[in-house]
Amino acid sequence: MGHLSRFIEPDILLLLKKKGCSYGYDLGNELQRHAISDAEIDPGALYRTLRTLEANGNVVSEWGSESSGPARRVYRLTKTGEAHLREWAAVLDHLSESLQRFVSEASAELGVDPGAVNK
Repeated sequence: MGHLSRFIEPDILLLLKKKGCSYGYDLGNELQRHAISDAEIDPGALYRTLRTLEANGNVVSEWGSESSGPARRVYRLTKTGEAHLREWAAVLDHLSESLQRFVSEASAELGVDPGAVNK
């Protein structure tokens, strides 16, 4: 399959919206369960995406040190990030409709039920 690391971005935005704020490590633990793709998520891609989201003003981070361990970076969604999440939802909604159309057409051409394309 193609390279789907770009789909990490909406997952991160949604998790931050749900959680309010989070550490990168915690996001990484939850990301695979919430991933749009079933591809294995590279931890490096998570942190690269967080840095890009921060550079674009979609998230902010600060060093948190409330635990006894070393300071960790805490990420939080911004208003710009919430707007970006809404954009992603609209794009993915359109993509979902397009994919459903494709599956229906491919199924018809293959002479199989749409749910049976992978079988």
